[in-house]
Amino acid sequence: MKEGGKVRIVFMGTPDFAATVLHKLIDEQYEVVLVVSQPDRPVGRKKELLPTPVKKLALMRAIPTFQPEKIRADHQLIIDAKPDLIITAAYGQMIPKALLDLPPLGCINVHASLLPKYRGGAPIHQAIIDGEEETGVTIMYMDVSMDTGDMITQASILIDHYDDVGSMFDKLGNLGADLLVKTLPSIKQGTNNRIPQRHEAATYASNIKREDELIDWTKNSEVIYNQIRGLNPWPTAYTTINGINVKVFKSIPDSVGKDEPAGEILSFNTDHIAVACGEGTIYLIDIQIAGKKRMLLRDLLNGDHPFKVGDRFGN
Repeated sequence: MKEGGKVRIVFMGTPDFAATVLHKLIDEQYEVVLVVSQPDRPVGRKKELLPTPVKKLALMRAIPTFQPEKIRADHQLIIDAKPDLIITAAYGQMIPKALLDLPPLGCINVHASLLPKYRGGAPIHQAIIDGEEETGVTIMYMDVSMDTGDMITQASILIDHYDDVGSMFDKLGNLGADLLVKTLPSIKQGTNNRIPQRHEAATYASNIKREDELIDWTKNSEVIYNQIRGLNPWPTAYTTINGINVKVFKSIPDSVGKDEPAGEILSFNTDHIAVACGEGTIYLIDIQIAGKKRMLLRDLLNGDHPFKVGDRFGN
């Protein structure tokens, strides 16, 4: 540690959730000597190369940044930074043992679930998809396995029935940032907890795959609703109709249904498209047809579109 007790921190993270945590560290005047983030990737229909939210914030605050393609093979810059503490938050790569063993205060992770529940790369998505009513944040020590290290502190938060991934990223980012700054003094002083996880109770939230995004209309309306909001705004649930892909951003579930085949369009107007489910009905209120811009439903239905009553999604 530097003279005067300042802790040299290397921060590793990528999405908005992590940027919120980094912002709090900077505001609390912690000494972040290096920021590590995933490489810039093409974004949007134009495939424009944009900085990650964490890199963008680091550049604004004039903090050196490092974006290795593979952290296991390229981490000398982190070693050279001589951190007292490494903090990760949704970084997106496994940290090699050489880095886990490097800082005297250890490597800690801000994980967006109440461990040991939802270990893995998509805990926020999975909690919503599963219809959970509560989730939270765990500050934990990292080890060589995925999210298996000892826990330090936890904080919980309710998931509202109208929350989606976007709103929960914001809520959990703020919760995690606040919990981290409350926890850091005990880590510096060596008085923090080390609570082993109950590994037998662990559940997992793997990164979302393309097949996880496809809507199965034979499921009940609440399950489909949770899938849609659990993938909004990214990577987005989708379905097909007449060979055309349709992204679904928002919907409203109804437990009342009609005796029609799952996926069949029951009706549509300027506000929604009503679709039969295995049980109940889903009202689609925000969608995008492949090859078209996202637009208000009334504008989409007033133009060229592939929908008519009696057609079936997913057929």
